Amino acid sequence: MGNWLSQSDQTPEPGDLIEVLLGGYQHWAVYVGDGYVVHLTSPPDDEVSGAASSSLMSIPTEKAMVRKQKLQEVVGHHKWRINNILDKKYKPRPPQIIVEEALGQVGKMMEYSVISKNCEHFATQLRYGKAESWQV
Repeated sequence: MGNWLSQSDQTPEPGDLIEVLLGGYQHWAVYVGDGYVVHLTSPPDDEVSGAASSSLMSIPTEKAMVRKQKLQEVVGHHKWRINNILDKKYKPRPPQIIVEEALGQVGKMMEYSVISKNCEHFATQLRYGKAESWQV
């Protein structure tokens, strides 16, 4: 688990999980290379933009969209870190598989639930093949 960063002091590798500190909760994304992440975010018809749109915790919704965005756009001014949270519990899938599956989800609408289908579940499912969240 890396340190909380406000600048790009760490270089993520494809397949790494990125944890963004947003007040009292975290937002999660999967790094896919070349400065981009794939993550669950608000549907396009929601009127939320910028870093706030990265988090669904503050938006009452049952749907989310998978988006590919620049890491810096997603983290904005918030602190972030590389956090492959379950590497001691599960063997990570090969990076190329993680990235392929993440990119294959881009543009799709997904069911969303803070408790059972949140951004951390999405990210851990891609990395480990197991959807888990330590936030809830």
